This record gives sequence, structure tokens and C-alpha cells, in this order.
Amino acid sequence: MRRQSKEMRFMFRYKIASYFLLIVTAQLVSAQSVRLVKNEAERRIDVFVDGKPFTSYIYPDTLMKPALYPIRAASGTVITRGFPIDPKIGERADHPHQIGMWFNFGDVNGVDFWNNSNARTPTEKGRMGTIFHRGITSLKNGKTRGELEVECEWVMPDGKKILVEKTRFVFHAVNKTLRMIDRITTLTALDQEVIFHDNKEGLIAIRVARPLEQTTNVADKYIDINGKLTLSSIVNNEGVTGQYLSGEGKTGDAVFGTRGRWASLTGKIENENITIAILDHPKNPNYPTYWFARGYGLFAANPFGQRAYSKERKETTLKEESNFTLSSQKSVTFRYRVLIMSGITATTNEIEKQQKLFTKKNK
Repeated sequence: MRRQSKEMRFMFRYKIASYFLLIVTAQLVSAQSVRLVKNEAERRIDVFVDGKPFTSYIYPDTLMKPALYPIRAASGTVITRGFPIDPKIGERADHPHQIGMWFNFGDVNGVDFWNNSNARTPTEKGRMGTIFHRGITSLKNGKTRGELEVECEWVMPDGKKILVEKTRFVFHAVNKTLRMIDRITTLTALDQEVIFHDNKEGLIAIRVARPLEQTTNVADKYIDINGKLTLSSIVNNEGVTGQYLSGEGKTGDAVFGTRGRWASLTGKIENENITIAILDHPKNPNYPTYWFARGYGLFAANPFGQRAYSKERKETTLKEESNFTLSSQKSVTFRYRVLIMSGITATTNEIEKQQKLFTKKNK
């Protein structure tokens, strides 16, 4: 009986200790509501908010650059296009290199880093550069934000490395309607001068879900009910609700090729109000940026496309080229913030407020 009593006391103390351990663990988990999880086998890092997926940093061998894919609003609604990784019925099936959210450029020392994808022929690939993920340098969880730091290399078609990239992502869980992603990228030239030649294709970009596109009067290729690529013979704007707005008051297609401190894209996905905004930063080169905002769902900020956009807009007097030169061993840093608002119609005042906060906190 005495031995049994001793064992019972031990089990009682064990259960009490386990109970308090569970309480402490629960408190720690609740205090770290933004959590990043490495999945080395699938070459990805998943980002969770309160246990629910927000986005993933992906770097599979099948991509020519890392990307954030997919990206979700606070409600869980996916705001990025599925094609070509996970095609959805009714989606456009153009530009297979436009996946999730990414960062690259169309003319670096004469080489195209923007258009590279597995859809290219070997000959085409021989003229295009690749951005390789090389490692994770930091990963942090937190109550309202998580951070990820990575290193990449920009590699020419002949295998020569020309740029080292160090990027810090900050994933913010602000409230029940607002998510934010900061991307702070530093590029360092290696043993030669690197020139970003004036080009329309760059720099930070998002390819959005079909409902966030703007209406069009042009027929295009879409994913049909059998999951195949089909050329539509009629113009299809079913469920398309997107509308661009720039911080300088431009709207719709007029945003393309103009400058602004920020730009937004607002629409509805299954009757849910969604707003995506990209915020530029005064420390970025050629601030305020130009907007590569296409009605078919490409939303990008590009500081180095002045003449290219001037030409596309058919301006009577073309602007000068905005080439950017990075000398050997020199660095440049780009700072961007992406807002994803759901369930509300974002106002200009709210975006302006976020622009000021972003500028203040990243001086």
C-alpha cells in the first residue's frame, strides 16, 4: 500500500507538472501568432498566422527565381493567380513566369531575368538569367510579425554570378482585415559593373487572381473546365472587378507608366472586398516609382522604366532613359511594403496613413 501510495503521488505530481507545461506552451504559441515553418524537402518556407496559412516563400528547381506563392488575405482568400503551378478554371494562362510575388528585372547587363521560365525553349533560356536561392540566414516568429532573411545569387546564362541578393521579408498580422509584407532587398555587384538598362519589366511584382483583373475588350487564352488552355473567341469579363488607383489620383489603365508614391488595386473575390497596395519608399532609387500596372492582372513597381513607359504611352516627347549603374562591390537597397486588405473598401486616407508609417519606420 505504501509503495502504491508513493507511485500515486508521483503520478499526481507528474500530471500537475504536465498541466502547467501545457499552459506555458499554449501561452508561448499564442504569443507567437506569426509562425514560419521550413520544409526543406519541398524547398519552401510556410508562413502561418494563428495557425492558418498566409503565404509561402518557394524556391523549387522548376522556378527561375524565388517567389511568395500563394498569398492570402486575412480572411484566407487567395489573391494571387494559380497558373501555372495550380491552374484554376477561368484563369488566364499567359506569362507563365508571373507567379505570386517576385523581384527581378528585364535587362541586366543585356540579359533578361524577367521572362525566364520552364516554358522557354533551350535557345531562349540561353539568353536569360536565373536567380538562385542560396540559403536562409534568419527566421523569426512573433506575436504580430514574423521575419525571414535569405540570400540569393543572380546568375547569367553562362553561369557567371553578377549580383548577390540579401532580402528580408517581414510578414505583418496587423488585425482581422489587414496583412502586410515588407520586402527589403539589397543587391551587391560582384567583380564587374552591373547596369539595369531602362526596361518596362521590373522590379517588384504581383500576379493577381482573376477577379482582381480589370475588364477588357480583348479575347484571350484561359483554363477551360477540363483544365486545358483554350483560346476564347469572345471577350470574357465574368467576375472581373479590379480597378487601379495611384497615389497621384490616376485610375484604371491611366495608372500604367505613371509615377506615384503608392498604387492600389481594388476589387471583389466572391463578394469579398479586396485591396492590394504597393508602397514605394523615399530612399529607393528614382522615387517615386513608375507603375507597371496591367489590366490583365500584373501589378508591379519599377523605378527603371522611364523611357520604356514613355514610349508605350505614346508620349509626343519621349523621356530620357532611367538606366541605373551599380559599380563593382557596391550595393543598393530597395524597400517596398505590400498591403492586403479584406472585407473593407480601403480608402485613400488609410493607404496614405500606411505610407507614412512605412516611411517613418524604415528611414
